[in-house]
Amino acid sequence: MLNIKNEVLVRVYAVAALVVLVAIVILGRLYQISIVQAADWKAKADSLYVKLVDAPSQRGNILADDGSLLATSLPFFDVHWDAKAEGLTDEIFNQTAVDSLAWLLSTYIDQQYTPGAYRDWLMALRNAPENTRGIRYVPIAKNLPYNKALLVKTFPIFSEGRYKGGFILEQNPRRERPFKLLAQRTIGYTREGALPVGLEGSFNNILEGRPGKQLMIRVPGDIYIPVNDLAEIEPEPGDDVVTTLDINIQDVAEQSLLKACQTHNADHGCAIVMEVKTGKIRAIANIGKTPEGWWETYNYAIGERVEPGSMFKLASFMAMLEDGVIEDFDQPVPVFGGKVRIYDEELIDAVPHGLDTMTVRQVFAQSSNVGTATLVQNNYGKGNAGRFVKRLRGFGLDLPTDIEVGGEEAPIIKNPDDPNSGWSGTTLPWMSIGYELLLTPLQLLTFYNAVANNGRMMKPYIVQRTERYGEPIREFQPTVVKRSIASKKTVEKAKELLKSVVLEGTARNIRSNYIQMAGKTGTAQLNYHKFRASKGIRHQAGFCGFFPADNPVYSCIVVISEPERGGYHGAEVAAPVFRDIAERCFAMKAEMHPPINQNKPEKLVTRELPSYDAGSKSDLEGSLRWLGLDYFEETDLGDWTVIKAAQGDSLMLLQRNISDKAVPSVIGMGLKDAIYLLENRGCRVKVSGVGKVRRQTLAPGTRASGQTCVLYLE
Repeated sequence: MLNIKNEVLVRVYAVAALVVLVAIVILGRLYQISIVQAADWKAKADSLYVKLVDAPSQRGNILADDGSLLATSLPFFDVHWDAKAEGLTDEIFNQTAVDSLAWLLSTYIDQQYTPGAYRDWLMALRNAPENTRGIRYVPIAKNLPYNKALLVKTFPIFSEGRYKGGFILEQNPRRERPFKLLAQRTIGYTREGALPVGLEGSFNNILEGRPGKQLMIRVPGDIYIPVNDLAEIEPEPGDDVVTTLDINIQDVAEQSLLKACQTHNADHGCAIVMEVKTGKIRAIANIGKTPEGWWETYNYAIGERVEPGSMFKLASFMAMLEDGVIEDFDQPVPVFGGKVRIYDEELIDAVPHGLDTMTVRQVFAQSSNVGTATLVQNNYGKGNAGRFVKRLRGFGLDLPTDIEVGGEEAPIIKNPDDPNSGWSGTTLPWMSIGYELLLTPLQLLTFYNAVANNGRMMKPYIVQRTERYGEPIREFQPTVVKRSIASKKTVEKAKELLKSVVLEGTARNIRSNYIQMAGKTGTAQLNYHKFRASKGIRHQAGFCGFFPADNPVYSCIVVISEPERGGYHGAEVAAPVFRDIAERCFAMKAEMHPPINQNKPEKLVTRELPSYDAGSKSDLEGSLRWLGLDYFEETDLGDWTVIKAAQGDSLMLLQRNISDKAVPSVIGMGLKDAIYLLENRGCRVKVSGVGKVRRQTLAPGTRASGQTCVLYLE
C-alpha cells in the first residue's frame, strides 16, 4: 500500500514539474516575442498585404462672437494614379484616351509640360515592370480644391474609377483663416514637432474630433494605397469653438496698435479690450517687429510679465484710500522739487517741475514718482510694509487670470515676511510706483476692469461655448473672482482720480470731443534698476483705463515696448492708441450712445426756429406738424408760402407771391422747388453750392424771357 502511494506521488510530482517546465518555456517565449523580438514582429505586421490606418477627421471651426469664421478646415485633394490597376485594360488605356488625358493634364494641371510630354510619361508608366517602385501610386496633382478635383475625376481613363481607371483621390484638409492675420497668435496653431499655441492648442482635444479607419493595401515599393475612396470607419468631426472676440473691435485694436508701433519704431506692443460687466475679451492684439515685417510673433498680452511702471500707482492709492491714509485729495504732499533720496537710492520724477508740494490729486494726475513713494513710505515704511502688500493681494493682483489661452505666467509680488523674496529697504517705495513686481498686461487690466465694474472683479475669458452643428455642447458663463476688491467709497474715489489724469493730468492730450475716458499712463524703464542712469535706456509705454468714464462699457490696456522715435512716455506713445480704440468703438457701438430722447426736449429760442424757409404750402405745413411745431397762417394763403419767426417761440406762414410771367423769388427754397418754379417760367438754371437758396442772380419781378438764373445755395 505504501509503495502504491509513493508511486502516485512520484507521478504527480513529475506532472507538476512538466507543467512548470512548459509554463517557463511559454513565459520565456512570450518575453522573447514581446520584448526581444518586438521590433521584428512589428515590422512584419507593417508589411501585411492590407491594414487599417487612421483617417483624419474634419477639424472644428473657431468662430468670432457673431459667428464669423476665424479658422476653418477646407477640403483639398491629392490625386494619384495606379498605372497597374487590376481593371485597367488595354481597351480602356487606348491611344485616343491617353492623348485626351495628356492634353487635359497639360491644360488644367501643369502647363509647363506639353501634351506630348504627358503622353510619353503616361505610356512609360503603363509599360513599366510590375515591381517598379511607385508605379501603383503615381502623384498627379496635390492640394486641389473640391471643384477642380471633381473636374479631374471626369478626365478619360480617370473617369473609370479606382479599379478600372486607377484613379485614387485622397482628401487632405487644410486649415484656413478667412481674416488672414486677424488675431493670429490668439487663434494659434498645432503643428507636428512644435508646441501647440493659442486656442488651436488649448482646445485641440475638442477641435480635432476622432479619426476614422481607412483600409490600405500594400503595393510594390512598400507603398500603401487606399482600397476604397471611403473610410471603413467614418471619422467623427471636431466640435466648434465660439470665442468672445468682436472682429470689428479686433480689427480696430490691431490697426491702431500697428500704426503706433510703426510710427515709434517700437520693438513690440499689445492691446486688449475687455467688456467691463462680463470679463469677455473683445479684442487681443499683439504686434512684434521681425526682419520680414510686423507680425504676431508672441502673445505679449498674456505671456509677457514685466514691471508695469506708473500704471500700478492706482493700486498704491487705493491701498491708502482703504486704510484711511488719504481722505482729502486736496491735502498737500511734499515732492521735494521732483527729486528725493531714499536710503542710498535717488528717486526722481519723469518730468521736471520744480515744485516743493503737490496735492494728492496732482500727485496722481501728474504721475509724480516722488509724491507717490513719499506717501507710501511715510505710511507703510515703519514695519507696516506687510499691510501694504496684503492690500495688493486683496485687490487680486497676486492671482493669475487662468485665461483659456496657454502661456500665462503667475504675477510676482514680493513679500516682506518671505526671506527668499528679495525684499530690501527700497522695495516698498519702488513697488509703489510699479517696480520690483511683475504683472502681465492682462493681469493688470483685470484689476482696472474691477474698478470700472464698481469693485467686482470678473475672470477674463475668451471662449464662450463649444458647439456641434450649431447646437451648444458646453457654455462658459461670466465668473466673479471677487465680489468686491475694495469699499464702494474707495472705488468711486479711484474712478475720480483716473478721470483727472485725462482731464488735467499726463493724458490730457487724449481728451475727446466724442467720449469721456478715464485711465492712467505708465512709463517704465526696462534695462536698469531703480533709475540709475545707463547707456541705451529702453522704455515701455503704457496706458490702462476704461470708457465711457461715467458708465464704463469697455476696459482697455495698451503697452508698447522700446519705442525709438516720437517720444517714449505713455502719454505720447500708448495713450493715443487707447483714444483711437475708444473713439472708434464709440462710433461702431450704438449702445454706447446716450439716447437722444432721454431728456424732455426744451423749447427752441427764436434764433433756433426755422425762419425764412420757403416752399409749397402743403410741404411746409406737413413738416411743421411732423416736428410738433405750432404755427399761425395768414388767411387765403396760396400754393407757395414762407415761414417767419414771430414773437416768442411761435411761427407764422406768410404768402409768397408767384407770378406766371415774372421771375419769382426762390430765396429760402430747396433746390427742387426753385428749379420747378424757374424752369416753368422759361428760365435756365445753374447751381452753386448745397443747401437752401440764399441768393439768385435774376431779381424777382424781372420779366421771364429764357434768361439764365444762377442759384447760390448754402
